[in-house]
Amino acid sequence: MTSVELSVESAPAAQASPREWWRTAAIYQIYPRSFADANGDGIGDLPGITSRLDALRDLGVDAIWLSPFMTSPQKDAGYDVADYCDVDPLFGTLADFDAMLAAAHERGIRVIVDLVPNHSSDQHAWFQAALAAAPGSPERARYMFRDGQGEDGELPPNNWQSVFGGPAWTRITEADGRPGQWYLHLFDSSQPDFDWANPEVQEEFRRILRFWLDRGVDGFRVDVAHGLVKHDELPDYMPPEDSDSMGGQEPVPYWGQEGVHEIYRDWHRLLEEYPGDRALCAEAWMPTAEETALWVRPDEMHQAFNFPYLMAEWDAEQLHEVIDVSFEAFGGVGAPTTWVLSNHDVIRHASRLALGAEHPQGHGIGPLSKGKPDPVVGLRRARAATTLMLALPGSAYLYQGEELGLPEVIDLPDDARQDPTWFRTEGERYGRDGCRVPIPWEADAPAYGFNATGASWLPQPAEWHGLARDAQDADPASTLNLYRSLLRLRREHGVAAAEFSWIEDAPADTVAFRSGPVTVIANLGAEPVALPAGARVLVSSAPLEGEAVPTDTAVWLAND
Repeated sequence: MTSVELSVESAPAAQASPREWWRTAAIYQIYPRSFADANGDGIGDLPGITSRLDALRDLGVDAIWLSPFMTSPQKDAGYDVADYCDVDPLFGTLADFDAMLAAAHERGIRVIVDLVPNHSSDQHAWFQAALAAAPGSPERARYMFRDGQGEDGELPPNNWQSVFGGPAWTRITEADGRPGQWYLHLFDSSQPDFDWANPEVQEEFRRILRFWLDRGVDGFRVDVAHGLVKHDELPDYMPPEDSDSMGGQEPVPYWGQEGVHEIYRDWHRLLEEYPGDRALCAEAWMPTAEETALWVRPDEMHQAFNFPYLMAEWDAEQLHEVIDVSFEAFGGVGAPTTWVLSNHDVIRHASRLALGAEHPQGHGIGPLSKGKPDPVVGLRRARAATTLMLALPGSAYLYQGEELGLPEVIDLPDDARQDPTWFRTEGERYGRDGCRVPIPWEADAPAYGFNATGASWLPQPAEWHGLARDAQDADPASTLNLYRSLLRLRREHGVAAAEFSWIEDAPADTVAFRSGPVTVIANLGAEPVALPAGARVLVSSAPLEGEAVPTDTAVWLAND
């Protein structure tokens, strides 16, 4: 059994002014259709969210982020928006949104809404007008319409592939019945991409931002923030077969183009017109922390999800490296690092961290997948990973249900699946339904308390009975109470804005550091690691073995 030496190597502190709440916030992602259902139709809604806000206040989060609830035909669970300035009837009304926002603010919880600027629904009034208009018209210019290749334009403009599988171009039939132009959709064919070179598109999204800011929202999470602008020449490109669904490691002609940054500088200026320190968070799937940090330069966005951290394997050396690189990259532009382990697009980390083989983002896992996760190992690692993450200086995002230790739902029946990835790949990729199943609140209630009727848009597994919130509430060893303790200690000890220091000479299979007044030791190795003499344990992700940290366990110690 090895021990930890407590000599340290200092790194710059994460500086935060009292107004810049987003630098240190713990933000909870709500996937509205799966959080809480007030009307019993099997799909979560805004009144359901309002009814459960006390649980989030008691959990100890600073803000919530809502995935899309705007008007949509729901072909991609709301990420296909038909009206950006209204609420889809599935989720309620604008009055319901205003009531939810007011209730959250009364509890000291800020509200971030999802914005989808890369593409709209094909049911959006603009796209319907484009279909009815002629090639070269102002209506077509709002989207990426192009003539095809070949003698009669029968071939797409290039070979780009959709993130959801299949071609990224669809040919339309013109009003006179002839085969016509092609339009670009980096996602489903029902999600045409806007042309952000068009000033009309830019002005429309300024209007949309103001609509929600005027209602009092505290910020926006920006979907596909690395997209929007495409290479002028639309060159052919095919991502490597083993890449995740957002592209390869090399430059991609539809991700990370320089022009996106001027868009966010414009939005930054717009948000500064409003009081209350409103914030922008980027979903930018760039391959490195250094590239991701470009989205959070001082005049652009305020946060950017640290996806290299999310995708890191359960390996001490790899985690040490990505944390080091993250502090250097984000600190180099004066931004906080925004840590995250799960969301609505990736395999829940209570399963992902126990997978023996790589599973690219967006592919999902299902009944026929190889390398099924061990649920015991997965949950133990997930608890340790969160204990480590919430001690790191910066902001942090949590995904609904992870505080209950929910695993990925693997055994969904084929006829229940709804992710477009499943359909566009003809079942080759399972997609993201497994992390989107409605969460359990009460063990013995219909639909585990998701609603009063028992209806659920995706089936809930029987084993969730023991993971329901009320089943965990009074158990001091539950995952729910671990999260409550971590968030309370994070706030009380100020670790999110603390000076960070690595512990030198720590065992090879540990991640060990000081974050202000707290020492953290995460043991990823096979052997127990002895605690420093006289250590006072604040919280542990699993029971200790005497005076030692067992494998797949993380602890916080007080620096007395």
